[in-house]
Amino acid sequence: MSAAVLALAASSLPSVAASAAPRPSGTAWSVQRDVDALRDTGVTGATVRLETLSGTITAHSGVGDLITRRPVPADGYLRLGSITKTFVATVMLQLVGEGRIFLDQRVEQLLPGVVPATGNDGRVITVRDLLQHTSGLPDYVHDVFPDPSAQTYFANRWRAYRPEELVALAVRPEPAFPAGSDSRWAYSNTNYVLAGMIIERITGRTWEQQVHDRILRPLGLQHIDTPGTRPFLPHPHTANYQQFTADGPMIDTTIPYRPFDSGADGSMTGTARDLNRFFAALASGQLLKAAELAAMRDTVPVPRNSGHPEGTQGGLGLFFTPLSCGGGYLGHGGSGFGYVIRAATTVDGRRTVTVSAHSRSAAPQISARQEDALRDLVDHALCRAI
Repeated sequence: MSAAVLALAASSLPSVAASAAPRPSGTAWSVQRDVDALRDTGVTGATVRLETLSGTITAHSGVGDLITRRPVPADGYLRLGSITKTFVATVMLQLVGEGRIFLDQRVEQLLPGVVPATGNDGRVITVRDLLQHTSGLPDYVHDVFPDPSAQTYFANRWRAYRPEELVALAVRPEPAFPAGSDSRWAYSNTNYVLAGMIIERITGRTWEQQVHDRILRPLGLQHIDTPGTRPFLPHPHTANYQQFTADGPMIDTTIPYRPFDSGADGSMTGTARDLNRFFAALASGQLLKAAELAAMRDTVPVPRNSGHPEGTQGGLGLFFTPLSCGGGYLGHGGSGFGYVIRAATTVDGRRTVTVSAHSRSAAPQISARQEDALRDLVDHALCRAI
């Protein structure tokens, strides 16, 4: 399919009917209205799954792909992106609870020589700093994708890096700030590459194996996986599309860019059903002891210009975000070329929601509208359910 044809298909997207089903009512109508609003920002396909004590509400809008224009599957497979970090942090905190590592332990003790004492210093960076993004470590992403173009995506999407290679790239620049600095925070995927390496060093098994053994198998989450460098999503799934230039076509990016979609910082896949079950189990204390869950929810302020809603605070593999109706929710997001996903739960784990959008615009003003629509959908869904 040519780029011109894809562009033409994308331009006609807002005319797609949200659903052939009868109009829902109450909370279901509110959820459908909000997912339609997300579609109307130019998103090719969008889904939401809300779980409450009263039942489950699902909604979808747009199309599953721009070629066949098939419907968006109700519970299709998704790229979880950086939500992987919440799984990795959970394993790390289980190891803390077992006394095998400590949150204030230094990276140099656990991974000798991996973060050398030149600028970025493993002798002062702690496990807590990694999990909470207070390490000051630069993000390796800028090294593996320096030119945000479709040409770079196609030229490099099959290349995979070893974790040690990514860390070596990341630590060349000076740190953003000294590790553990008061009121300093900067999101860096490098932190969780190191966390995955620590899990393997301590347990003798990969972080993927530990996630399966400690989380997926006990909870019966058969539709969440750690595919590593395997590039294909199971069926059914919605195609992902990335616009690399503001006036350019939508490019099918369902095959991920493996340099930053294959490790402990963002490689997992799964369904909204199983993702909601994971967050409900985590928030309700099924996966962590009380002390470790409290440590995970111990937060620091997140800068206002970080892309998070105002008032968001960062914990260990989790964020706390205020709700417009009072209180707040725990969650994490993920994104890659062509997709954005948000997973959230009320602090008691009784209400959970996963929202996914399957295209991303290169135009800043449209991207901002899409982000606002995603945040509103999560906020409204959890508030209407209260």
